[in-house]
Amino acid sequence: MKKLFLHITLFFSLICFSQNEQLAQYYYDKGDFEKAKISFEELLKATPQNSQYFQHAIDCYQQLQQFDIAEKAIRERLDKYKQGNLLVELGYNFQLQKNEASAKKYYDEAIDRIKNKPNEVYGISNSFEKKVLLEQALKSYQTAIAIQPNFNFNYQMALLYGQLGNTEKMISIFLDEAFANPQNSIQIQNQLARFMVDEGDENFTETLRKALITRAQKNQDVFWNRYLSWYYVQQKEFGKAFIQEKAIYKRNPESLSNIVNLGQLAIEEDDPEAAKEILGFVLENTKDLELLIQANSYLVKMKIEKAQEKDFAAISTELTDLLKEYEISPFTLSLQLIQAHFVAFNLRKPEEGKAIIKKALDLQLNDYEVAQAKMELADILLYEEKYNQALLYYSQIEEDLKNDAVAHEASLKAAKTSYFQGDFVWALKQFKELKSASTQLIANDALEYFLLINDNTVADSTQTALKQFAKGDYLLYQNRNQEAIVQFHSILKSFKGQQIEAVTFLRLGKIYEKQGEYNLAIPQYQNIMDYHADGIYMDEALYFSAEIYNSKLQEPEKAKPLYEKIIFNHQDSIYFVEARKEYRQLRGDKNL
Repeated sequence: MKKLFLHITLFFSLICFSQNEQLAQYYYDKGDFEKAKISFEELLKATPQNSQYFQHAIDCYQQLQQFDIAEKAIRERLDKYKQGNLLVELGYNFQLQKNEASAKKYYDEAIDRIKNKPNEVYGISNSFEKKVLLEQALKSYQTAIAIQPNFNFNYQMALLYGQLGNTEKMISIFLDEAFANPQNSIQIQNQLARFMVDEGDENFTETLRKALITRAQKNQDVFWNRYLSWYYVQQKEFGKAFIQEKAIYKRNPESLSNIVNLGQLAIEEDDPEAAKEILGFVLENTKDLELLIQANSYLVKMKIEKAQEKDFAAISTELTDLLKEYEISPFTLSLQLIQAHFVAFNLRKPEEGKAIIKKALDLQLNDYEVAQAKMELADILLYEEKYNQALLYYSQIEEDLKNDAVAHEASLKAAKTSYFQGDFVWALKQFKELKSASTQLIANDALEYFLLINDNTVADSTQTALKQFAKGDYLLYQNRNQEAIVQFHSILKSFKGQQIEAVTFLRLGKIYEKQGEYNLAIPQYQNIMDYHADGIYMDEALYFSAEIYNSKLQEPEKAKPLYEKIIFNHQDSIYFVEARKEYRQLRGDKNL
């Protein structure tokens, strides 16, 4: 009984302590420093060695301008624990009182302490960085390295140089560190990419390019070709990245997979010329069946994406010839599924498309390949308005590959099926769950449909306009674009000025844009800007218009003010980063 009583007492003591900690943090976060101070003082009595409680208590004293109490507490802790970072705390306490001489005295003491105890650099530099004392933090690392040359603080020092505005030095240190320790290369690339997009000054990108080229010329290691390829991909200059990848391949012709991936990136970023050149090189230089199928699949999908009806016969023949050449097997599944989709959605022969897939399902496929085939079969059934059969296959994929990205894709398609049917209650529930999907594209798509259904249900409880809109979306799904255009124009006529109007303009704009009819797309986006400027589609209208002017019509002066509006009025937009990058390039610098 005594042991039981002791366990119960300890259990409730832990609960009380945890609650006290949460309460102290609550007051601190809320800015109620008087109450937070008292709470952290109580916690420190119970656990005096806890540095986090101590730091919070000091912060509270300083926020309340009780600098004498803070100084006394820091000195007592310094005497007791002899930690060098407390000298930084003491100096900072004087800095807050505008006593720069005393602050400098203790900062210098902290750095001098590293000379005798180099390992203290970790705590001291960390304290300097937390207080944004960047020059002192840099000096603390330099001091430690002078005593212990085997210390490696290149990454930390490079970041500090960047924060201090010396980006040339930052680039130099980062690149040297990446070459010396390739395992840190991805982490360094992430930081360089962040500076390119977010924080670079007007010379940053050019300075990085020159530094990479200089190193590639001085040192013939393929490492620098890879880095240059990465750099050009960040700039979406796929042709230049391809030159580097070819140089790597010629020196090490073991695999073309990186070049295939580069071709895929070029397709995704709508650079078809570069993609054709890259994938053409793959076809000329490999006998690897998997790579041949992959490259041909990307090329033929790209042709289908841009094809007009007059091109269909040639594409159909090409697909038939490819499958004759490489034969029907699990290796050619991607080509078989492309053929099935093309036959059903472009040639409008769904029965033939289904027959191709059913033949593929008789092959010895793994679980993922079966899921891919079933997904295409479900897509064709949905095309045929066989909603329940389509849902059955989507559900099978969700069940067979639980929590996988493919299962999430099937869930999204199932939700869209419910949406097309007009079952908005169930569709809304599914889209709500998918908003938090791990795959960003699926999450974004789900969010778009969630907002569409939710907003238009609130605006119109009968959902009359939404049903008409879903019908237009279904026509788009069936690749019946002209009928969809008629349907959306009908919605604009019947529901003029209503909630559905803005997203209808958006849909029409995207259809015309896809068809290359930019003179018809821009007025749709302009209607959103003119009549729905306070709505959720404003940033998209601005961005899509800017992209057309900038990339398609070669009228950058018209694009510039549109990008600018996104930057200053829509900082939360998913297009913000790209808009800022394009705006800076058009303006001729990298600064806002």
